[in-house]
Order: sequence, then structure tokens, then C-alpha cells
Amino acid sequence: MGRIAFLLPDLRVGGAERVALSLIEAFIARGIEVDLVLLRGEGELLEKVPDGVKIVSLDASRIRHAILPFAAYLRDRSPDAVQARMWPVTLVAIVARWIARSACRVVISDHAILSRQYADRGLLHRRLLRASIAFLYPRADARIAVSGGVARDLAALGRLDRASIEVAHNLISIAPARAGASADWGGDGARVLAIGSLKPAKNYPLLLTAFAQLSATRPARLLILGEGELRPALEQLARTLGIADRVIMPGNRETAPFYESADIMVMSSDHEGYGNVLVEALHHGLTIVSTDCPSGPGEILDGGRFGYLVPCGDAGALAEALGTACDAPFPARSLIARAEQLSGPGVVDHYLRLLLADLPRPAARRRASRSLPSD
Repeated sequence: MGRIAFLLPDLRVGGAERVALSLIEAFIARGIEVDLVLLRGEGELLEKVPDGVKIVSLDASRIRHAILPFAAYLRDRSPDAVQARMWPVTLVAIVARWIARSACRVVISDHAILSRQYADRGLLHRRLLRASIAFLYPRADARIAVSGGVARDLAALGRLDRASIEVAHNLISIAPARAGASADWGGDGARVLAIGSLKPAKNYPLLLTAFAQLSATRPARLLILGEGELRPALEQLARTLGIADRVIMPGNRETAPFYESADIMVMSSDHEGYGNVLVEALHHGLTIVSTDCPSGPGEILDGGRFGYLVPCGDAGALAEALGTACDAPFPARSLIARAEQLSGPGVVDHYLRLLLADLPRPAARRRASRSLPSD
């Protein structure tokens, strides 16, 4: 059935890493051999790698240090295809294939709005981002974006033809809660759940402000699953707003017990590549309130047909929508059906069509590879 190599930075907890593991598991179930190649062989999710997957660490502390080791891997293992995830790891796969004169297909995928993700890195970094996408991305066999918004941003950054970028939503695997797992909400009232790293893009200060308004009108609890640099500032803001006794921040925990016991899922982000947690919430039949940020939530919720969307940065609108969600939840059956539509077997089929498409003869691929420096 072929061999596919997944190339990632590491296996620390993250949405793109979890999706990669879901795809790997699905590929193995279809009889495909999978190698997992990591720039650094570290991360909490290593224990989640399915049995039978060969894990290869390139031991590369920097992106540029990964190119030659990955080229050596391609020569040694000769995979039929490489699925490289997230710029600039995507560049490693493209350049290494050229160096190795490999016949493999390279399919790259991006999971964030890169112009927003790297907006604070300065002019030089932005020029590097644009130039690398414009020069190298056309040399991949296929380009994947997890949402239409990510695809539009990628096309604009690299001046690529938007039609040359495939949109493939993320495959979301829903694991049942382990026996004995519990979710401690610590009190009564509406249970509002948020999941994501404690970082600026998630705009948790907006959520805390909105929740303070909500909890002034009804009993409610807010539980934020995730860890990150902003924890001290968020804990201080909760105290300032007088809601510290109603906000629970337990760090990184198993999510299933919280989905199963929550009343509402909320997202307050300023930007999202997709929003895996929203699809997971739909799988559990949870009513969702989200900012209508670029680019995933509007696509996932179909413009508001499957959840409440509010403008970014508007705490009053977010608080009002949370109150409405408490009083008028969406029918769970329709939400579950929407999740299955977004993240079912069709996602796996889409990836496999791109990765294991009919290949040219190896000699032809080697001749094409030698043309890398020019279009």
C-alpha cells in the first residue's frame, strides 16, 4: 500500500500534532506503512504514537540543520510520499527532496494564518516568509490548507494561484473518557468550557471580561484547559474582575471528561487557522459561542447555522451570546451531524488521493527534481 513519512517539528501538545496522529492512525488502519520523522524527538504526545510507526529523530535544533539529515532519511528509507506540516518545516521537505534526488511526492500543509501568526517578527522575517512560499511552495506536489481562510492568506503571501491550494479540514478523533476520569467544575451554575494554550491569539482577557458580565446575571463557572505564558496575568485579571472563585484553570488535562460535562463551548480568539476544539465540541453535541475570527470558526459553524458567532474584541456581545446559549442551546443531534460532515472518512480519502496519486517513473522525477532552481 505504500509508505508515507510525516515530518513535524516535535510532538509537543498542539492541534496540528494531534491531527497528524489521527491521520497516522487512519492510514495504518488502511494498511499503509508510516514513518514519523521529527526534527526533535520530544513531546508529551510521543506516548500516543500508534504501534508499528517508525519514529525517526533528526536531532536538529534549527530548521536549517534538519535539511541534510532529512535528505539522508529520504535516500535510506525511500518513502512514497512525505506529508510535511507547518511552515517552515514544509521548506525542509521540499529542499531535502531536491538534495536527495528522491522520487517521493511531497505534500505540504499549513494550519495557521501565517500573516497573523508571524506579524510581530519584523520586516526581514516577513520578507523571508513571503519569498520562501513564493519560491518553494510551487515545487511541492500538493499544498493543503485547513480552511479557506488559511488558503487565501497563503495565496496572498506567496502570490500563488488560490486554485493550486487544496482545502482539507482536519481529521478529528474523539476518544471516550477513561474509566474513572472526572471533570471537577467546583460548583453549580452554567458550565462554560474553553480549551487552548494561554497565549495572546486566544484573547482570554476578552473571555474573562465577558464571563464577568455573564456571571453577574446568573450562576456560572468558566473552566479553561490549557497552559502557557499568560497564566499569571490571567489569574490576576480574574482576581481584579472578582471572578477568581468561578474560574478554574487546571492546565493541560484530558479533554473528554470536560466536553462531556460542559454546557457551552466558548472560543474568544483573535485569529484561528481552523479551530479543532470547535469540531470536537460539535462531536459532543455542545452549543458553541465563538468570535467570528479569521478563519476557522465561521467555516465550522457555517456562518452561524451551527453555533453563535460574535464580532472579535466585543466583550458585551460575547457575554450576551453566552447568556443566549444558556437559554437556547442548539439541538445536539444537528451539531453531531455537522461534526461528522467536517471530519469523517472523507478527510482521510482526500489526503490519500494527494499523497499516493499515480507517480511518474523515478527517472522522470529525478529529472524534474534537478529543475528546482528555476520555474
